[in-house]
Amino acid sequence: MSGKLFFGAILKFLLGVVLVGGLLFFPAGFFFARGLLLMGLLFVPMFVAGLVMMAKDPALLQKRLDAKETRGKQKTVVALSGVMFLLGFVLAGLGERFAWRNLPDWVVAAASVLFLLAYALYAEVLRENAYLSRTIGVQKGQKVVTTGLYGVVRHPMYFATVLLFWSIPLVLGSLYSFLVFLPYPLLLVRRIRDEEELLAKELSGYREYQEKVRYRLIPFVW
Repeated sequence: MSGKLFFGAILKFLLGVVLVGGLLFFPAGFFFARGLLLMGLLFVPMFVAGLVMMAKDPALLQKRLDAKETRGKQKTVVALSGVMFLLGFVLAGLGERFAWRNLPDWVVAAASVLFLLAYALYAEVLRENAYLSRTIGVQKGQKVVTTGLYGVVRHPMYFATVLLFWSIPLVLGSLYSFLVFLPYPLLLVRRIRDEEELLAKELSGYREYQEKVRYRLIPFVW
């Protein structure tokens, strides 16, 4: 493990905390109990997972930190996702300040459980696939992973993010924010189609895997 990787990971983590906190708490008027709940659910497991990867698989951590896309379609998806997060978090904060249709506590509790389950699913995908990266591309020596969750859908990591992102506004108790996050799977459809076009061309065995596992994102749906 290099010092550069360690300090880079810590810096990105702290920037994430500051960014999300700012987007939530400034619009809310600084006190936002459900915002604090989300921050704990989001960043405590993230910090623990980062420590584990730093100790056991620094190369995987480096891949997760690399977020610079080179493909045009992927840049569009990343930009639209950023707008979704910005608008969704700000709306949730404003909804707390002005009491815009805040959801009941039982919805927040159920969403919190779903969020943690989705986080666990995401961690399992990371364990199964050492080639996972935040950017689209084929790595040297990469092989097709077909076991575990990859035997159910071709992109289980994206399925986990759907659960995560849909549960975020519910943890915040914001109906309007949930409506902003609701179209997120449509962005994934665009991302997956472009990614699979690349993988089918450049990753040996991926076309056969596509024939074996029919569903891309959601079992029995697509």
